[in-house]
Amino acid sequence: MTGSMARKESTPERMGGVSEPGRQKQYLFTNSDLKRLIAPLIVEQILAVTVGMVDTMMVSSAGEAATSGVSLVDMINNLLINVFAAVSTGGAVVSSQFLGQKNRKRACEAADQLMMITGLISIAIMVGAILFRHGLLRLLYGGIADDVMNNALIYLILSALSYPFLAIYNSCAALFRSMGNSRISMQASIVMNIINVAGDILFIFGFHWGVAGAALASLISRMTACVILVIRLHNTGLEIHVSFGRLRWNSGMIGKILHIGIPGGIENSIFQLGRVLVVSIIAIFGTTQIAANAVANNLDGMGVLPGQAMNLAMITVIGRCVGAGDFEQAEYYTKKMMKLTYLISGLCCLGVILTMPLTMKLYGLSEETLKLAAVLVLIHDGCAIILWPASFTLTNVLRAANDVKFPMCISILSMVIVRLGAGYLLAVGLGLGAVGVWCAMILDWVVRVICFVGRYRSGKWKTFYRAA
Repeated sequence: MTGSMARKESTPERMGGVSEPGRQKQYLFTNSDLKRLIAPLIVEQILAVTVGMVDTMMVSSAGEAATSGVSLVDMINNLLINVFAAVSTGGAVVSSQFLGQKNRKRACEAADQLMMITGLISIAIMVGAILFRHGLLRLLYGGIADDVMNNALIYLILSALSYPFLAIYNSCAALFRSMGNSRISMQASIVMNIINVAGDILFIFGFHWGVAGAALASLISRMTACVILVIRLHNTGLEIHVSFGRLRWNSGMIGKILHIGIPGGIENSIFQLGRVLVVSIIAIFGTTQIAANAVANNLDGMGVLPGQAMNLAMITVIGRCVGAGDFEQAEYYTKKMMKLTYLISGLCCLGVILTMPLTMKLYGLSEETLKLAAVLVLIHDGCAIILWPASFTLTNVLRAANDVKFPMCISILSMVIVRLGAGYLLAVGLGLGAVGVWCAMILDWVVRVICFVGRYRSGKWKTFYRAA
């Protein structure tokens, strides 16, 4: 492999492990390798969440109807975007496993098929979202005010146009991560977010286009980032590279990608759909609670940034170990990276909670909205310190080893029974509103932790991978 991600020989003591005196083991990743992989991912996640916060703050200047409209569509966007994110994850797992086998040719074949299938899926989703935009919004948020609906329709159309560009960008970024080179996607992300913020300033404050300006800025920034990564991934000197000239439908390779991507896509889509339905419950209680939910979603995301970054890194590291047939290393890196996730996530969650008196002042919303948002952030980040890594990061260890159906089934059942069922009971039945919905979310996390930790400890996840 090019660069530092090649298989290296180092002592377990150097890697933080324990071994018999004088015995050496070949480790796939040194501490330096992990830093080079993880640090850019954390930066990239910080940028994504920070720009999301900036977007919401800028849109809030157009009023609570605009803020609520953007928030509702972003829930749908996240649902749809997770479909291509899951397929990209499938491609990243397959590519990482082939690199673990030292099979560069097959890794490149997987990359070509990933680009093709994500492009086709995203175009189909884009067309469907635009054609059925009215019915989709009415179905999910039928009870919202007309001014909120008008803003949501505008934002959805322009957001949908960016889906293909975002899908290809995600696929390229996933392939760079498979090579252990997350710095490239970080650089593209920096460019994308600078353009996004500059566009927001120009279109929202300069041209006064409101939600249309925010959506247009996102569209332009995603187009730019997509082009940058596609060009860079054509470099034949890379371990994994793509060529549109050699694109041919390969059912076998697409099957491998979708075998991992489809369960992940179903899981993520149902999860996001559940979040949309949860927001539809919150929408019953009015614009104030919708806006508070939007603000809380912006802020609480900062607390789990390390976990989000580690989710991506886990795919690369564990996928490479599994491809090499070395489950001892897979367990070693799982423990190492989970400890790091808990440490950094805990510090970030505490940081978000302690700085809320300052960050809440950045939003141009009512005092009632901001007070409720603060309560929701406390619920989320306070519990995330203990529950979030085991609930979400650990599942990527299972996926990287091709154990994809178990996480899908548990996530769907827990979402439907706990988050939606208990959420409705607490919010509507007991009249707790958004607070009840967020308490149900914590119960969902508890169920996930029990199931996923049990699955990992059983070792069942080690039995699914078969070398091609």
